Formats: sequence, structure tokens, C-alpha cells
Amino acid sequence: MKKTLYCMVIAVVVFLSLSVSAAQPPAPGEPFPALKLAVPAERAHRAYLGLSAGEFFEVPQIKARVVIVEIMSMYCPFCQQEAPVINELYRLIEDNPRLKGKVKLIGIGAGNSSYEMKVFREKYEVPFPLIADRDFAVHAALGEVRTPYFIGVRVEKGVSTVFYSKAGGFGEAKPFLDEMLRLSGL
Repeated sequence: MKKTLYCMVIAVVVFLSLSVSAAQPPAPGEPFPALKLAVPAERAHRAYLGLSAGEFFEVPQIKARVVIVEIMSMYCPFCQQEAPVINELYRLIEDNPRLKGKVKLIGIGAGNSSYEMKVFREKYEVPFPLIADRDFAVHAALGEVRTPYFIGVRVEKGVSTVFYSKAGGFGEAKPFLDEMLRLSGL
């Protein structure tokens, strides 16, 4: 009897600890988590995001109405394959006077160092900021999602709300941008 009760208590404790500690990816309608991200060292990337020099920033500080966040890894073959499509998405946004300054992209490299992000950025000619998440802290806070993973965030008056949250590549840049604009209400 004591042994059975002991086993039941252990099972309940393990179940509760697993269910409490497992973060879920942010869902549409939820606030984007308050995550401290390293301010990019490159002046052009700080200017693109509308950030002044500093150590950390949060997504609502980005000067944009919509932020598309890609959770990626330089070692992810799907992220490597998707890089040209995401670069095209960036160009579609930046070449459109109605969208430039209103929609921004950032990549967060799960388990990647600043050096690894620099290598990826140079190899795939990524024009937007890639933020290192060397210790997987951001990745864990976002539910340890598979890569690539895209999160669309609407920023209004310092508040960030998720409107899109999905794993995997998105195929073509133009239909994805149209969907982001539709879902965000921009």
C-alpha cells in the first residue's frame, strides 16, 4: 500500500512538473512574450529596426506596425533552403512605399552564436537582422518550436499581439506577404 501510494505521488509530481514547464508557442490573439533580444551590432540593422544603441530590446520597441519573426538555425537545412524566399519577402516589403517602415523582419537563431549568425547572413546574403540565441533562452520561451517557425506580431502603442504562428516554410513570398497583411489588418 505504501509503495503504491509512493509511486502515485511520484507520478503526479512528474506529470505536473512536465505540464507546467512546457512552454507553448504563442498563439494568435496572445501577446508576444516579453523577451530580451540583443541589439544588433550593425548600425544599419539598428536603424532598420528603429533602435538606438543599447544592450537589449523587446519586439514592441521595433519601429513598425508588423514584425515577422523567424525562428531559425544556421544548421537547419530547411532554413537554408528558405533563405532566398525570405530575402525576396524583405525586398517586396522594402520596395513597396506603403509597406516600407511598417513591416519589419527579424530572425532569431536558436542555439546560434553571433558569429554563426554572421556566417549565415553573409552566406545567404540576408539583409535583415539575425539575432543570436546561443543559450536557447528565446527558443525555450517560444515553446521550443521546430525551425523554421514564423510568428507574425502586430505592434500597437507598445503592445505586441501575435496574429500568426506556424512551423515550416511558406513557399512563395508574395502570397505569404498578402496573408500577413490580411491577418494583421495592415
